Amino acid sequence: MKVFVIAGEASGDKLGAALMAGLKTLRPDVTFDGVGGPLMQTEGLDSRFPMEELSVMGLAEILPKYRALKARIRQMAQAILADPPDVLITIDSPDFCLRVARLVKAASDIRTVHYVAPTVWAWRPKRAEKMARHIDHVLALFPFEPPLMQAAGMACDFVGHPVVAEPVASQTDADALGSGTVVLVLPGSRKGEVSRLADRFGAAAAKIAAAVPDARFVIPTTRGVQDLVQAQVAGWDVPVTVLPPGSPDKAAWFKRADVALAASGTVSLELAASGTPMVIAYDMAWLSRIIISRMLMVDTVTLVNLVSETRVVPEFIGADCTPGPIAEAVLQVLADPQAQLAAMRMTMERLGQGGDPPGLRAARAVLQRLE
Repeated sequence: MKVFVIAGEASGDKLGAALMAGLKTLRPDVTFDGVGGPLMQTEGLDSRFPMEELSVMGLAEILPKYRALKARIRQMAQAILADPPDVLITIDSPDFCLRVARLVKAASDIRTVHYVAPTVWAWRPKRAEKMARHIDHVLALFPFEPPLMQAAGMACDFVGHPVVAEPVASQTDADALGSGTVVLVLPGSRKGEVSRLADRFGAAAAKIAAAVPDARFVIPTTRGVQDLVQAQVAGWDVPVTVLPPGSPDKAAWFKRADVALAASGTVSLELAASGTPMVIAYDMAWLSRIIISRMLMVDTVTLVNLVSETRVVPEFIGADCTPGPIAEAVLQVLADPQAQLAAMRMTMERLGQGGDPPGLRAARAVLQRLE
């Protein structure tokens, strides 16, 4: 069995490696070709070029590399058509991956699978219909996505979210970090997010500290923003611990925290996996705020709220992202976290916790549809 697989960023590399491991378990004769990162290469992929060439976000970043990316799209399509695989699997990175699939489908009947459904439930629902022109099968991370993909004309299987396979710290490791109230602060993983949110999160932290004198604030950082976070929190008048990227204590702090103040994103699922109640706050550039607010189709952007079909996680988005209300919500969650704890348990169950690993489920879905 031959599988051509393409991933364009670190999260896709992780999904791809788990899928490849699952395929090797179910089909020991499988071979791989395509593009991926170090995790996929460990599973047996000889990447045709460095995956980092595709890890480009934002118009300003893409424009200088536009011609090179177009050439890579053509190169991938030609390689697939020259030696047709049993299936082409593209992973996230839709701007690159779906263009490759479109060229392949226009010239062949090679089966195409895309891993990670577009967020048509949140905005731009027509994306699914466009995608259906050249994608046969979608592997979805959320249980509410298959009906939306099927309505657009694609087969779709919910295979579980990778967060359920991530290791969670033990209570023993968490307790070893000491007593007192711990507030986890997560201002984002991109420089723009940190720049917009850090001052507001710092002002909210000051209000929380005034109400909870024993509160400690812990900020895990990621590569690329550590220095910016350090500079931004230097003026905070609260006790702050900044964890370096890759800190071995990160998981323990997630488990130890009594509450988290976090930017919107998949981090809400990481917090839910650790059983840490949260408040979500986010803002963006003013033009993006105006455009997205008009296009948004849901009344919450927090994944725990969406998956659990509740609205128990407070969120402060756009113009509502102000320190006073954020701090008040954090204090309320600290005082009564029970509703969130129940919603987080439900979220993890619905995302596949306790079942087969998502990579194995994804592999099984690919093989079953091929048959």
